Parts: sequence; C-alpha cells; structure tokens
Amino acid sequence: MSYVRVTLKDGSIKEYPRNITAVDIANSISRGLAKKAIAAKINGKLVDLRTPIKEDCRLEILSFEDEEGKHVYRHSTAHILAQAVKRLYPNTKLGIGPSIEDGFYYDFDREESFTTHDLEKIEDEMRAIIKEDIPFEKMVVRREEAIKILEDMGEKYKVELVKGLPEDAEISFYKQGSFIDLCAGPHVTSTGKIKAFKLMSVAGAYWRGDEKNKMLQRIYGTAFNKKEELENYLHRIEEAKKRDHRKLGKELDLFSLHEEGPGFPFFHPKGMIIRNILEDFWRREHKKRGYQEVKTPIILHENLWKQSGHWDHYKENMYFTTIDDEGYAVKPMNCPGGMLLYKRKMHSYRELPLRLAELGLVHRHELSGVLHGLMRVRCFTQDDAHIFMLPSQITEEIIGVIDLVDYFYKIFGFNYRVELSTRPENSMGSDEMWEKATNALKEALDIKGIDYKVNEGDGAFYGPKIDFHLEDSIGRTWQCGTIQLDFQMPERFDLTYIGQDGEKHRPVMIHRVIFGSIERFIGILIEHFAGAFPLWLAPVQVKVIPITDKHHEYANKVANMLEQKDIRVEVDYRNEKVGYKIREAQLEKIPYMLIVGDKEEAEGTVSIRARKEGDIGTERMDSFINKLMNEIADKSNLS
Repeated sequence: MSYVRVTLKDGSIKEYPRNITAVDIANSISRGLAKKAIAAKINGKLVDLRTPIKEDCRLEILSFEDEEGKHVYRHSTAHILAQAVKRLYPNTKLGIGPSIEDGFYYDFDREESFTTHDLEKIEDEMRAIIKEDIPFEKMVVRREEAIKILEDMGEKYKVELVKGLPEDAEISFYKQGSFIDLCAGPHVTSTGKIKAFKLMSVAGAYWRGDEKNKMLQRIYGTAFNKKEELENYLHRIEEAKKRDHRKLGKELDLFSLHEEGPGFPFFHPKGMIIRNILEDFWRREHKKRGYQEVKTPIILHENLWKQSGHWDHYKENMYFTTIDDEGYAVKPMNCPGGMLLYKRKMHSYRELPLRLAELGLVHRHELSGVLHGLMRVRCFTQDDAHIFMLPSQITEEIIGVIDLVDYFYKIFGFNYRVELSTRPENSMGSDEMWEKATNALKEALDIKGIDYKVNEGDGAFYGPKIDFHLEDSIGRTWQCGTIQLDFQMPERFDLTYIGQDGEKHRPVMIHRVIFGSIERFIGILIEHFAGAFPLWLAPVQVKVIPITDKHHEYANKVANMLEQKDIRVEVDYRNEKVGYKIREAQLEKIPYMLIVGDKEEAEGTVSIRARKEGDIGTERMDSFINKLMNEIADKSNLS
C-alpha cells in the first residue's frame, strides 16, 4: 500500500493511505472535528470532504467558523432550496444560486409569483429534504454531455452558462437524490448537515444582471450552524428594520430622496446640522495633523481622465458633458484634481510630506436597482486627502493615517476590522511597483500590531489598499475608511520634487478617506444610534417644555441662556398637555427635556428629563449648562 504525507493546519505531518479523504482524516483526528467539518482545502484549493488525496499535500479542515466554510454551508442550502422548488413547482427553470454575505439566494423563472405562503411551503419541503439526509454527489462530465443533460432537463439558463465556459473548463454537476444541478461546488457531505435556515424574501433580478434579459424571481435566505445563531441573526434583522436610516431620516426630518433626483439626496436643516458638525470636526482634527484644505472643480476635461487612467478603468461609472465643443467629465474621484494642484509649482524635499485634504463632491453612475437611501447614492462628498511624500516617509505616513482613523472611529464608539486588498486584474503599473506598495502597507500594519485579512485581487486599479470595516451597535460591518498607496499616478502625471542632491525625483502618494462618504457615514450613524444621537451630534440638544401659556416667558429666558452657549434648543409652545409634549420629544429622540412651571420660574431652576434615564431632578440653570458643556466637549460620552 502506498502512502501520502499530509501537512495539517498545526504544522504536523502525518502519513495516510493514498486516496484517503479529508473526512476520513478528520475522523482519525477526533469525532468532534469530523462532526464540525464542512469542507476542506488541499494545497489551498477548496474541495469537498470526500475528495481523494492522491499526493503529498497541505490539508485544512474547514468548519462553519471559517469564512469559506460558511460559504460552502450556505451554498449547499441554496441547492436544497432549488431542490425543494423543483419538487413543488416542477416547471420552474433554474438560474443561479450562490452564497452571499450572511446568506444565499437562488434565481428562478416561474410564471406565477412566489408568495409568502409559497415560501412557507418551500421551507417545509427543505426541512423534509434535510431530514432525508441525502448525500451530495459530484459528477464531472464532458462539455457536450453537460449540454445534453441540461437540454433534456429543459434548463435553458444552465445551458447558456455551460456554453459560456472556456473550452478547457471542468464541468461538474451535483446530485442530491433525483435532483441534479450544474455546479462547481464544493458542498457539504449531505443535506442533513444543515441545522438552521430561514427564507427571508423574494425580489426581482434580471438574468445575469442585464436589464435586457428576462426578470427572474430571486429567493433570499440565510443559514447557520446552530438554531441560536439563526435566532440572533433574525433578531438583528428586525432591529435593523427599526433602525433603517431611510425611515428614521424621514421621521426625524433629516433628509429626503425625490423622484426628480434618484440617488441625489436632499439634506434638511436638521440633517445639515449633523453634516456641518461632522465636517467641522473633520477640519479641526486634520488641521492639527498638518493637513491643508483644498477644493478642486467638479467638471474637468476628458483628457485629464484619460491621463489618470479613469477613462480606461472607470468610464462606465462616470457622467459626461460637452463645453465649447470639447468633452468633459464630472469627477467620480478627487485625485486627478489633486495631481494638478501638486504640479502647479516645483516642490523641494523639505516640503514633503505635503498633505492636501478635500471635502470633494463626486458623482458616480450607479444602476437604479442598487440605490439605497444614503448608503448607495449617485453623488456624495468624499473626505479625501492626498499625501505626497518621499519614499523614506511611506511607513510613517501610513501609520499616521491609521492612527487618525482609529481616533475618529473611537469617537463615534465603533470597533473595526482591517483588510488588505492586493492587485486586481484590471490594474496599471509593473509587478515590482505593486509588490513594493503592498509590502509597505503590510509593514505599517505589522508595526502597529494590527490583525488583518488579505483580499487577493481587490485593490484599486492604481494601487493596493487598507480598508477599515467598522462594526455598528447591532454587529453589522460597514466599509468606510481606506488607505491606498499609489506609485502609478505620480508616474502618469510626471510629478517630481527636487531632492537633497539637487536632482528631480518622483514622489510617492497616498489616497485616503476616513468617513469615506459623508452621506453614507451619516446613514451609518443614524442606524448605529437608532436616531438617538449623542449630545454633541444631536440636531436639537434640548427641548424646553412650558407647562402652560403663562410659563412661555420663562421658557424663552431658559432657551436664550442655552443659545448664548451655542446649545441647540427648541421651545414647545403648543397648547398641549405636558405628557404629550414629553412623548413627542422622546419620539424626536432629543437628549434633554426641560420642564418649566411656577416652581421652576420662582426658583430659577428647571426640571430635567433625560432621553434614557427619565426624570433626573431639578437643577439651577448655570449648573445644568456646565454639565451640558462638559458632555458636549467629551465626545466619547455616548449616553
């Protein structure tokens, strides 16, 4: 009997009989590991647990705790969904059914629309399939055979997929009992491995994402390894609905979206207060760190965008216009304007690093189907900065940006995780430059002792990047800040500085944002705080509530005292009961309510009601104002 040497995740090397499977190895290590195992990686390639091991290799057993394990688990659940639909509605044609973040979906072509009742029936059928514990079996076939199988099944969409594959592509099917589906896999060993799932919704989706194609029905679902995890996820989804920034934005009168400008948000007076506070905070903190604020035009000649590379790599996302018979583009990014600002004069090495910051309005063409409140818009303000530096300053400058991002996110109470994205296929520049830039980002992260995940091939077309994914109060993550190291733009724009030797040299450049998009960051904050902003951000910080009309004068006096200290205050003059006014102020999520009547007016005090704590007693105005001022100054106080 011949043997193979298998290197396990812990670095140990063991010998096993040739053609042993990953699931057999998992069983030999421990029953617990085998029970948790979902898929495997052989020499870095994701495979089924039953894949035979034919040669010496590195083996990793994946569970639901691994990101790739989650994807295999959820993709397998999508196949169970498709099998259930075909059992219940045999004439339905299959589209595609991948795993996605937090779940999966499957596209179906069916004459009748899926209803809520249909989803319940499908879920019941899926439970039956899971109970049957049907094995997932892989079949590799020739191209012609694959097409014949699918044509005989009447699966026209799958036939189209096969015909679009390269001639030398391996074509495989996965079989679950009588159900068969075109799929590259891998999958769990059997349907019984799925422990908890839920179908979430139905939406329309064009076949292959092309609006010229037929609209299919997309069923979304999610799946977890434990019922408790599923219940926690569903609770977060319900909580997210309550926190939806579009709903709260309307209720709190912060912003609106109109048919006359899809994807172009309108900010109301209260929304502008939040926006201006964020921008003022941004300006103060950047000034402290040696940034100089600039402003570049929104429309620039098309030749600039050809020179920058956006014309070749980003044109489909841009808007265009003609001025004096010349082609111009509305800027989708601020960086080319920053190049022109740098080039306006000669620079010495003594001036570097040069940090130019811009709150720049950019426009990007997004398909109408992906627009989503403030989270996905067609125009937004990037809190951009471009740092021009000596090669010797790269690490120090990256660390400086990391520290600034960390400071900003902690102010708002966000934890975050970090990802490093490397060279994409559609990119500019030499391998040497890309390797140098990627290693510089890694070095800065290592110096800071930051754990990070590598996203292969997900960098910008001009350079690798560090992305910051912040976590909100209900556990969702949002990609906001980014640091992009760029050797390409300085080359394309022939940027130079005079070095210590009196010769011209090429600077290196960092692109970076912290909020990312002011609009999107406001949307995230609305949902993070559920509209109950901390005192320093609240559009109205104090609501004064006079008990009757005769207390209006004292209420005005209280409001004036607050306004003199730049505290944002409103007086509720309505002829309504005090309890009603308090409830209204609670719905408006105002941090403090001051109730004033005869007693308060006589003693020069106010009765204070806090948004969270309720009634907190009576206090003199000067003392209350001091407490407010301290709470506003202490931005980390999120009560």
